[in-house]
Amino acid sequence: MSAQAAPFAVLTDIARRSRSLAAGLPEQQQAVALWNGIGFMLAGQRFVAPMGEVVEILHVPRYTHVPGVRPFMLGVANVRGRLLPLIDLAQFLGLPRGARSNRDRRILVVEQDDIFTGLVVDDVAGMQYFAEDSFQAHPGEVHEAVQPFVQGGYVRDEETWNVFSTFALIDDERFLDVSQW
Repeated sequence: MSAQAAPFAVLTDIARRSRSLAAGLPEQQQAVALWNGIGFMLAGQRFVAPMGEVVEILHVPRYTHVPGVRPFMLGVANVRGRLLPLIDLAQFLGLPRGARSNRDRRILVVEQDDIFTGLVVDDVAGMQYFAEDSFQAHPGEVHEAVQPFVQGGYVRDEETWNVFSTFALIDDERFLDVSQW
């Protein structure tokens, strides 16, 4: 038995010495909780829509005008076999259009329950990440027409990104009333 005990004792000694000489793990740093959304520009202001509210981002496709609708409804487009109503968000809110050309504009596709619509915005800034502790319940100045749809904002690099709820927009009766008559 002593022959078997010797190798085991050697291995135990190696393990003990390894643990005593081992360097510790690097210090754990506190992970920062992040909030993310789709950033977009509208009338020169930065907004961010919550990630779960935008299902797709598109270039403005060819669309067909629909007679008898309010001017903010640009028309409908066929997107992969589905009719997508296009709403000019700036015009709906009574805001001036950004300086960008029509070819630079983008569409945020929103789908909630039975509502499937495209919101035409001046530009899309892609996914934006913000530290959750940078949230402000009452962010900077926002145009009066946009206020009902803004649910706080995040500050990053001294710039405020207002959280724009597309679901609150869809729930607004004025948004659903596109008929001129």
